[in-house]
Amino acid sequence: MLVAVLVLLAAAAAGPVGAGRDSLREELLLTPLPAGDVAATFQFRTRWDADLQRGAVSHYRLFPKALGRLVAALGVRELHLALTQGFWRTQAWGQLPLQAPAGAELWVWFQPTVTDVDKAWKELSNILSGIFCASLNFIDSTNTVTPTASFKPLGLANGTDHHLLRYAVLPREVVCTENLTPWKKLLPCGSKAGLAVLLKAERLFHSSYHSQAVHIRPVCRDASCLAVSWELRQTLTVVFDTFSSGQGKKDWSLFKMFSRTLTDACPLASQSKVYVDISAKNKEKELLEVTPPPASVHEAIVQGDKRTYAVYDLLSPSLFNTSRSLNVQLKWKRPQDSSELPTPVLHAQRYVSGYGLQTGEISTLIYNTHPYRAFPVILLETVPWYLRLYVHTLTIITKGKENKPSYIHYQPAQDRRRPHLLEMLIQLPANSVTKITIQFERALLKWTEYPPDPNHGFYVSSSVLSALVPSVIAMKEVDVEQSPLFTSLFPSSDGSSYFVRLYTEPLLVNLPTPDFSMPYNVICLTCTVVAVCYGSFYNLLTRTFHVEEPSRGRLAKRLANIIRKFRGVPPL
Repeated sequence: MLVAVLVLLAAAAAGPVGAGRDSLREELLLTPLPAGDVAATFQFRTRWDADLQRGAVSHYRLFPKALGRLVAALGVRELHLALTQGFWRTQAWGQLPLQAPAGAELWVWFQPTVTDVDKAWKELSNILSGIFCASLNFIDSTNTVTPTASFKPLGLANGTDHHLLRYAVLPREVVCTENLTPWKKLLPCGSKAGLAVLLKAERLFHSSYHSQAVHIRPVCRDASCLAVSWELRQTLTVVFDTFSSGQGKKDWSLFKMFSRTLTDACPLASQSKVYVDISAKNKEKELLEVTPPPASVHEAIVQGDKRTYAVYDLLSPSLFNTSRSLNVQLKWKRPQDSSELPTPVLHAQRYVSGYGLQTGEISTLIYNTHPYRAFPVILLETVPWYLRLYVHTLTIITKGKENKPSYIHYQPAQDRRRPHLLEMLIQLPANSVTKITIQFERALLKWTEYPPDPNHGFYVSSSVLSALVPSVIAMKEVDVEQSPLFTSLFPSSDGSSYFVRLYTEPLLVNLPTPDFSMPYNVICLTCTVVAVCYGSFYNLLTRTFHVEEPSRGRLAKRLANIIRKFRGVPPL
């Protein structure tokens, strides 16, 4: 009997069948930007040592059950969803570790066992639309493409069969509180404890840039990589500027940014830290003063640059000994010089030119500011079908000479069925500007295909640039579990380069638009004519005329009635 009890207790301690070991890490990165702006990046990583593909998991502890069942039911190998409001200005703010285009972006890798990828893709977008209260149900064949060179898997997977990949962008999607609430509910502690208490919607959306994302991928369980674990990363990036905040000062604190402070860590988290970027080009001229003083300092090479971070460990008992809450304050010691502004090695611009409503031209400028290294870049262009591209007008000019792409893949559009897809591998010389232009013709839509505000214009999704940028400083291999989360999302191939994916501005193009007020004018004019003409004609046909004899003595009768009224006698 005692042995049976011990066996039951051991089974209960081991957990339900199929429930593997899981862990949670959360971190906040505060990065001061030029002109006094501050970028705050939240990352919540849930790692689960379980096999979701076999469908044998019945108990969920930290991993969200809605996403776990979605991965198992539809055969998802990798899922990346981003909802963004605003545009990240790479040239002014520097390179963001995890960038996303304006609007909604979704790209998914499916398992080879999925027979009908298009059906699974449509079902997946509809389910995610319900989970995150977004308009992802508008993803269809007219805005979905299958890239061949871009968006390789970020996890433990073989990305050679590109037919299992689907990519779509909704540039008109507006991000608001109804998208943030379900995103916070996926966190193990919700917004009740840990770093998530700072996620106050009133403050997050009162900013110049807001991006929230969900990343699901398989990763190696250990160094030997004999077993697979599933990783869920929930990231949120927000940029506060001095104008939108109403402070008018460059000094920041957690309370000024989020109207709240940190009181404790999430009880389910194995690691909870706050990083503050205090890097300076010249150590003798430090820019920032951080209070309270950090307990430790972490140095890392992030995107080819050596950075220094002040670290606050929320799980350290000594952090909350002096005060009940943590309110990190950033104060500028001196104004930032123009020579200290960040200069990203790779950045791009995009615009549309031309006049009239018949033809136009899309131009993309790609900058390589590296002084002596050239490197290739993969450019992905997705253009709607109603902008008919003239591929023979495609030109690539670098330093006044033609730059022929090493690889090009073009899939023409079909009216009302699929968009244009253009992928190119372009070599960027050192310290150069590459200009890519292509002409297009605007199509005339059916009057039922125009949105409610057709004169606002039609959005064209951002271009995507993917490249291995050479690093000035040699990077060493670090332990993923020991390094910060913001340095371990994109895998690094070697120590001489780092992976960068950035997006250009979305385009707003005007199409030939009919005068939608004309039907209203016609209806009003027609109704007026019918009312006047038909009403008068009908009145003449139905009216009866009677001849009335003129009455005599009407004045005498009125006087008699007046007299009779004063006398109290009934009138005649």
